[in-house]
Amino acid sequence: PPREDAQPSEQGGGEAAEDPQEWLDVLGSGLLKKKTLVPGQGVDTRPRKGQDVTVRLKATLEDGSVVEENPALTFTLGDCDVLQALDLCAQLLEMGETALIMSDAKYCYGAQGRSPDVPPNAALTLEVELLGARDAPDLELLSGKEKIELANRKRERGNFFYQQADYVLAINSYDIALKVIGSSSKGTSSCPRRGPPGLPSPSNPTRVFAVDFSPDEEAELLDVKVKCLNNLAASQLKLDHYEAALKSCNLVLEHQPGNIKALFRKGKVLAQQGEYREAIPILKAALKLEPSNKTIHAELSKLVKKHADQKNVETEMYRKMLGNPRAAGAPGKCKDKLPWSIPWKWLFGATAIALGGVALSVVIAARN
Repeated sequence: PPREDAQPSEQGGGEAAEDPQEWLDVLGSGLLKKKTLVPGQGVDTRPRKGQDVTVRLKATLEDGSVVEENPALTFTLGDCDVLQALDLCAQLLEMGETALIMSDAKYCYGAQGRSPDVPPNAALTLEVELLGARDAPDLELLSGKEKIELANRKRERGNFFYQQADYVLAINSYDIALKVIGSSSKGTSSCPRRGPPGLPSPSNPTRVFAVDFSPDEEAELLDVKVKCLNNLAASQLKLDHYEAALKSCNLVLEHQPGNIKALFRKGKVLAQQGEYREAIPILKAALKLEPSNKTIHAELSKLVKKHADQKNVETEMYRKMLGNPRAAGAPGKCKDKLPWSIPWKWLFGATAIALGGVALSVVIAARN
């Protein structure tokens, strides 16, 4: 979901459009403002989250340079498929309304900008007209090709946020992509068709049936799923969400046990959790699959050293618990052992002689 501070102000939910001459502070922070140029058809015509909206868009820098112009841009509202400034303000547009949006770089291209036309930390002004809104298609009715295209768009958006170091929004996009891939597929037909799951009836002659994907489509969907899970794990690692990252890696390895990225990230997760003994063989397996990978080499070397240090610390701790703080494997000097070795030998010998004498006395007494 969008950032906690990125929720439109309640001012945007009034019954009438704001004065065309006034700016609306959308978030209450002054970083995102909207002004109506041409009023729309009323608040009842505002789009809802989850709908596919189409807008006319023109984006300019502070010096007036046009960096983006699209006569009919379509996106799913609330999915962060576009600039966050546009995604937030589109919820406040009425059908047919034209508005100006002034946004801080935080809700556009951020500190990195967009090469070559948007500099780092650049504020943008958007001129937007809401052209249409409709319910998004049912994911279960999408064909294999449509699912692949939609999931890839969401995944690429996640990649954009990852490059911007916005890992929360990256996770959001990858989750949406995985939802698209994981949705059960079905189709409809008015023709008779054998088998489950949906039977036609007099009131509904349309029959629901499972959509069949070709082997190529199945393979491509799996490829997109693995990419999303790997990128999801990378984003979760950046946020120190270790258990979630471990789960994502394991899901990849269920499908592809030899996936190098998943093995590497699983090893890193376990290392972060201090599970060096488990992490080392996993990184070794990844290195065996790609021996020239310098990143895995470096991580494995670092991990082996940490594991050795950990074992030394544990050994010393156990020794102190047992009351023997002397370093492991450091033998005592001969002169330290000599005073103790002779008395113990004499004592042993004396004990043996005494026991022998007792035994002999018993035997003699028995004979008499």
